[in-house]
Amino acid sequence: MQILLVGAGLSCAVIGRRLAEAGHQCRIIDARDHVGGNCYTRRDPETGVLMHVYGPHIFHTDDEEVWTYVNSFTEFMPFQNRVKSTTQGGVYSLPVNLLTINQFFGKTLGPDEARAFLAEQADTSITDPQSFEEQALRFVGRDLYEAFFKGYTEKQWGCSPTELPASILKRLPVRFNYDDNYFFHRFQGMPRDGYTPMIEAILDHPGITVELNTPYSPDMAETADHVIWSGPLDGFFDYELGRLGYRTLDFEQFSHQGDYQGCAVMNYGDRDVPFTRITEHKHFAPWESHEGSVCYREFSRACGPEDIPYYPIRLVAEQSLLGEYIARAEALRGVTFVGRLGTYRYLDMDVTIREAMDTASLFLECLAENRPVPAFRKSPL
Repeated sequence: MQILLVGAGLSCAVIGRRLAEAGHQCRIIDARDHVGGNCYTRRDPETGVLMHVYGPHIFHTDDEEVWTYVNSFTEFMPFQNRVKSTTQGGVYSLPVNLLTINQFFGKTLGPDEARAFLAEQADTSITDPQSFEEQALRFVGRDLYEAFFKGYTEKQWGCSPTELPASILKRLPVRFNYDDNYFFHRFQGMPRDGYTPMIEAILDHPGITVELNTPYSPDMAETADHVIWSGPLDGFFDYELGRLGYRTLDFEQFSHQGDYQGCAVMNYGDRDVPFTRITEHKHFAPWESHEGSVCYREFSRACGPEDIPYYPIRLVAEQSLLGEYIARAEALRGVTFVGRLGTYRYLDMDVTIREAMDTASLFLECLAENRPVPAFRKSPL
């Protein structure tokens, strides 16, 4: 079977590899001049620092099969993300933990004392939090909310936290110990040589051809038996019903001789600081040594037609429009939508790979049973 896969990021790389191993011919195209999508990494020519060109990507997962899979294509080095936040004239540890609480309030509380203290700070009049702000006030109180969440969230999402669902904050835990590892997952690391060589290795199969600088055009589908689409869901339909909402990111790159901030990620919680964070890329590869440094100031804003979409908004208006596009997609035959853009969801890399592996398995099952391959492995709604 001739399969056209649109996008040379993780989704299509993993699916293409699996289908090629099963004997199918896979043509992968990408409008950009490189593979890897937003995971793309390259060396800065002046400093030699390994740069995460579209912002930092830190691999973390509890899925042992996915961890084994990526390690079969490259060597992963141990890495734990330890984020700091500059706010209200101080520097603190994130996620909010026992050190953060003691530093911020000038106390020396133990775990049980800190729990009791935050319970006193909490707004217990809020019994059923509906918004991000209500959720924060209910569980961490106004002081921590305004220092670490309010300004950052307004900058990241471009709206008041009162307009965002409470579910967003449920992913930001408070820890009553001194653990400042940003992620809980069992497996955490970074590819020694960056993500680009890993994805190139996945794509290195005689059944796969890769064409870069090659935008998709509908006539390409006429020469394929099936299309795997990892581009924007609404883009496949030429935005006929309107555009789904995204936030995009602008990066202001600058160099520094020495060590600029002493950590990989520094958030800026104050609303009057226009950027959300500064990332210092050499700290994402602590096994390397570089005299120079490359940093990004990161700005979030509404995504325009010519911008790279990063974060799906998925608020009420987008959910309704998404439902209409899903209905259109499911009425098609011969097209499967995958990945962050194709399913309009924010996906971590491990989830992207897991879904790609499962999509490839479903694809092969459908062929073996002579039944249509569905547009989605499961509904994005």
